[in-house]
Amino acid sequence: MEKQIALQDKKITYTLRKSHRARRMRLAVYCDGTIVVTSPFDLKETVVEKFIREKTDWLFKKIAFFKQFSGKAVARHSKADYLKYKDEAYALAVERVNYFNTIYQFSFSQINIKNQKTRWGSCSKRGNLNFNYKILFLPMDARDYVIVHELCHLREFNHSKKFWSLVGKMLPNYKEVKTNLRNQSMNI
Repeated sequence: MEKQIALQDKKITYTLRKSHRARRMRLAVYCDGTIVVTSPFDLKETVVEKFIREKTDWLFKKIAFFKQFSGKAVARHSKADYLKYKDEAYALAVERVNYFNTIYQFSFSQINIKNQKTRWGSCSKRGNLNFNYKILFLPMDARDYVIVHELCHLREFNHSKKFWSLVGKMLPNYKEVKTNLRNQSMNI
């Protein structure tokens, strides 16, 4: 359902999606300027509006970021690109996972390369490490951050202090790299 909210003297239109599967709220801004909030089904709209207000600065930064591309072609990777680069991305992921895992010594099931729209990587409870094929196009420090981040989830399946300590063991500057990666578009 489409809603409006006033933020910093501007009316913002957003789509509210209520989901029985959602465990937390999620705010997304898409390249066409569409704003979508996904929330647990039983959450009151006042809580949703408070959440949006808390994210005002981030929201306006994202809107401004996408406005710079208004009317310009934004690079999109097709299924053909995924198939073209999948093997190369897999080789990169295997090499970097093995490199970092000589120190960590974590056991994992398998490494998969996917064509995800919103994630650079993920780690499943079954010990599968999944990476977006687009990591191939990231700077080396960002690639390594994604690899190490998912590798550390094999030991700490959360974002606790223990988890970040594990990440910091290999990447002492992970905070800076993480910030830069957040500003990186998935449409590289």
